[in-house]
Order: sequence, then C-alpha cells, then structure tokens
Amino acid sequence: MTKTTLLRASLGLALALPAAAFAADVPQSFTATYHVLQGGSPLGDATLTLKPAANGQFEYTNRTQGTSGLAAALGASVSETSDFTWAGKVPQAVSYRYEMASALKPKTRSLVVQGGTVQVQDNKKSYTYPAAPGMVERNTLPLALGVALRGGAQQVSFPVAVKQQVETQQFKVAGKEKVTVPAGTFDAVRVERADEAKGFSAWYVPTKYPVPVKLAQSDGGDLTLELVKFQGK
Repeated sequence: MTKTTLLRASLGLALALPAAAFAADVPQSFTATYHVLQGGSPLGDATLTLKPAANGQFEYTNRTQGTSGLAAALGASVSETSDFTWAGKVPQAVSYRYEMASALKPKTRSLVVQGGTVQVQDNKKSYTYPAAPGMVERNTLPLALGVALRGGAQQVSFPVAVKQQVETQQFKVAGKEKVTVPAGTFDAVRVERADEAKGFSAWYVPTKYPVPVKLAQSDGGDLTLELVKFQGK
C-alpha cells in the first residue's frame, strides 16, 4: 500500500498563456472514485477531488483506503493533497503533501514552491532545488495529461518536481482500445511512458473525463485503478 499513491503518472506540457484565457477549457471541480486492485485482486478504494481554493488556486486531493487483505488489516491509507494554479492548461505546482498511515511505519512528504525554489521535506530529510516554469508534481500529473489529450496532444513532455530535482518525463498516445470498468465500457486512448521509464499505461476518454478511466502500473507492485463513478462540471 505504500506505493499506491494513485494516479501519479509523470507527464508534462508547459504553455505560457494566462490561466484566464482557458478558464472554460480546464476542469474547475469534480469527484472521481476508483477501485484499486493488486495482481487483479481488490486492494482498496480511491477518491480524487478537485475544487477551487483561495487566491485563485485549486485544491486536488487523492485519498486511498485499504479495504482488503493486508492493507485493510494494517488500516493502511494514503492521502495526497496538491495546491496549484492553472497556468494556461497546466496545473502548475504551488504545494504538495503526501501522508501514508498504517500500523507499521507511517510516511510523510511535503513540497512547497517559493520564489523560484522547490523545498522538499521527505520524513527527516530536506532537499532544495530550482523550480521550472510550468512545473507539475506527481499527484496532478494525470490531470495535466488528461487536459493535454483533450486539446489533441499525441505526445507530451512535462517538467516534474520529484524528490531531489526537476525531471523531464514524456508520454505518448500508443493506440485506441475498448475498455470496460465499473463505470462502463469506453472507446479509450491508451497512453504510455515514452522515455526510459516503463511499466505505466493509462486509458483516457478525453472528451468525457480529465482523468483516466483505467490506469495500470508495475512500479511498486502490479496495481490497477478502474473508474467507478465521475461527477463534475
């Protein structure tokens, strides 16, 4: 469960247009729920929520609760909270916090962008490095990709704030497939990692949802997310 920080795919696209220019083109609020499976077996449930916050920012949360197996026995849960501003069609990072709770070892990580600098606190370790324009972080990356796909992108590259640096990560549309999840059956586009990192696939219906209907990743375990319900504006 320590790796089920869900939907953390690494993506990117930096546009220099003002956020107001695309106010009608980017999502303002929604709630999406998913079933989480490991090796095809139920593991937990995840809820993603986007809502407006103060000072023109948005809050994006991702909460996962273990409901089966060892994850349930340990009371394992993961919470990720991001604050960002829409910089054109990019959810540009302002801050991020990760918290993993369980009966074993809890874990926290925070990231704050201040004055062109990224400050990271990973449990007891601290890191500082320069920020990049149009920079996103792992929690909002799938959202950034969904917005890019809706705009017609076939391949995207984002500067991503990770633990010790800004990392450029690339994704591409690899094909179209019919996908069945609890929310229904969809004609989706499959997106895969396009750089040296492998083990990630996501299926989007960009004309309908800004987040994947299905996501599968092997990094940290054979994890799959399947959309159950989406409510949004």
